[in-house]
Amino acid sequence: MANIASALLILVLAAAPAAYAATTYTVGDSSGWTNFGDYTTWASGKTFAVGDSLLFKYGSSHSVAEVSKADYDSCSTSNILKSYTDGSSTVPLSTAGPMYFICSTPGHCSGGMKLAVTVVAASGTPSTPTTTSPPVSDGGSTTPPTTTTPPPPSKNNNGATNILYNMMLGVFLVFGTTVALMG
Repeated sequence: MANIASALLILVLAAAPAAYAATTYTVGDSSGWTNFGDYTTWASGKTFAVGDSLLFKYGSSHSVAEVSKADYDSCSTSNILKSYTDGSSTVPLSTAGPMYFICSTPGHCSGGMKLAVTVVAASGTPSTPTTTSPPVSDGGSTTPPTTTTPPPPSKNNNGATNILYNMMLGVFLVFGTTVALMG
């Protein structure tokens, strides 16, 4: 009986990390972080979760700057939150909510070298996709579309904590079963 319980414990511990496997997303896939990418299309359909990471691969004429939404919208580099210049930068997604990235080389962001992602809690379900209202025409001028981003998930729903709790619960259940079978 002890051998069965030991085997079960090993099985539970081996399978526990698979409950949540973090993903590293290479921004722009094989093209990387370049002037020619369509990063809105690249990000669409992907669910970025806490624990995942973004890998930016780029040449020496580029950089990665994490910025606020206002600086993302205006392609401003005046208030950079974090900056990366090593050509292969991994950015951990450690907090649920929106994140914004631009290339700080003059003209690159306004040319489309910018990325916005919404990070969801690790155990949460994907958030509602960003919606864009159609342009409004008033005769001769057109108002640009507006973008609405859903609010980030509640901070009370911490995916890492839930995973750790579930793993510990499984270990204690297996341990309790082992003790009961041995006694």
